[in-house]
Amino acid sequence: MPLDHEALNALRMDRAADDAHLKRRSRPLILGALIVFAIIIAVALFIWLKPSTIGVTTASAELVQDQSDTGARVLNAAGYVVPRLQAVVSSKITGKVRQVLIEEGMHVKAGQILARLDDSTALDQVNVASSQLAAAQALAAQSEVEHDNSVRDLERTRTLFARQLISQSAMDAATTREASLKAAMDSAREQVGVARNNLALDRQLLDDTVIRAPFAGVVVSKDAQPGEMISPMSAGGGFTRTGICTIVDMSSLEIDVDVNEAYIQRVHDGQKVDAVLDAYPDWHIPAHVISIIPTADRDKATVKVRIGFDKLDPRLLPQMAVQVWFLGDEEGASQSAHARVLIPQAALHRDGNTPYVFVNNNGRAERRAVKPGATEGDKLEVLAGLNGGEQVILTSDKPLADGLRVKAKPSN
Repeated sequence: MPLDHEALNALRMDRAADDAHLKRRSRPLILGALIVFAIIIAVALFIWLKPSTIGVTTASAELVQDQSDTGARVLNAAGYVVPRLQAVVSSKITGKVRQVLIEEGMHVKAGQILARLDDSTALDQVNVASSQLAAAQALAAQSEVEHDNSVRDLERTRTLFARQLISQSAMDAATTREASLKAAMDSAREQVGVARNNLALDRQLLDDTVIRAPFAGVVVSKDAQPGEMISPMSAGGGFTRTGICTIVDMSSLEIDVDVNEAYIQRVHDGQKVDAVLDAYPDWHIPAHVISIIPTADRDKATVKVRIGFDKLDPRLLPQMAVQVWFLGDEEGASQSAHARVLIPQAALHRDGNTPYVFVNNNGRAERRAVKPGATEGDKLEVLAGLNGGEQVILTSDKPLADGLRVKAKPSN
C-alpha cells in the first residue's frame, strides 16, 4: 500500500516553532530574575554604604551669670592652700637619734623638745671641760697667792732699801719677782677664761643634741626614728636623715594662685575674693588679696597672687586645692557682671597641645577648638569656642570624628 506522505508530514514535530515558543515564555522570567537580583544588590550596597549612627551621651554647655552680694566675679583662678611659715626641723650636728617625742598631728609649742640625739660623747666632753676649768681655777688661785706674797715682800724690800739696809740688787730682784708673778697670775686668769669658754661650747654641743620646736605649730610629718643617723647636711646617701619632722604654723595659712598675665589687670591689692575648697564645694570662704608678686613666670605666662583668709577655720589644711573668684567693686557690679560658659570636664579632649570638644550639631559630630579656663569641681570654664546652650558630647560608643552621624542616648 502506497505511503500517505501528507499524513506523515502532519505527524512530524515542528521543533523550530517549539524553540521560538519557549524563548517567548522564558524571556519575562529571566527579566524578572534580573530585576530581583538588581534590587537585592542595591539594597545590600545601601546597607553597606549607609553611614552608621554612633550613640553618644551629651550635656548642655551652661551659661552662668556671675553676680554676688559683694560685687561681680571678674576673674577666677585655681590654686592651693599653703602655709607662710613652715619648717623642716633638723639638728645642728650629726648624730644618732635616741628618742623621738612627736607624732603626726601633734600640736607643739615654741621651744618644746621634739627629739633627743645620743649625747654620751657630748656629755663626756662637758665633764672633761669642767675638770679643765677646775684645774685652771686652782692654778689661778695659786698664782694669786704667790703674787700677793711677792707684793708684801716688795713692800718690805722698799722699806729696807729706803733705810739703806739692803743693796740695789736686792731691790731689783724683789721688783722683778713681783712683776713675774703678776704676769703668771694674769696668764692663769686667762686660762680660766679659756677653760670656761670651752665648757660653754661643750655645753652648747650637749644642748644641740636636744632638738626643739622653732615656733608653735602642728607636726605634719615625722621623718626620723630612733636609731637613725641625722645630719644638717645630706651625707651618707640614703642612710642619713636630714630632718626630724615638718612643722606648719596653721595661723599662717593663705592661698597661692597663678593668674594668667593677660588678666592680671583685673586684680589689685585688698580686692575681695570668694574661695571654695574642692573638699567643701558648698563652703564659700571670704578672702582678700594680700599682694601680687611682682614677677611673671614666662614658661606658664602667669603671675602669682597671694590671698589671705578673712577668718581661719580648722577645716583649712595645707596643700588643699581651692578655686577663687576675684570680685569687682559694688559700684561697678552691674557693668562688671559677665556670663561664663561651663561644661563637664569629661567633654574636653586634647590633640597634643590643642584642646577641643565635640558638639552634637543636628545629629552630626562637630569638632570645635576651645580655650579652657579654671575648673570648678567637675565643671570646666570655657573662655572661647562655645557660646552656651550647645550639646557637648561626653561619651560615645565608637571613636568620634568631625562630621559623623550621632544620636544622643536617653538620659537615665
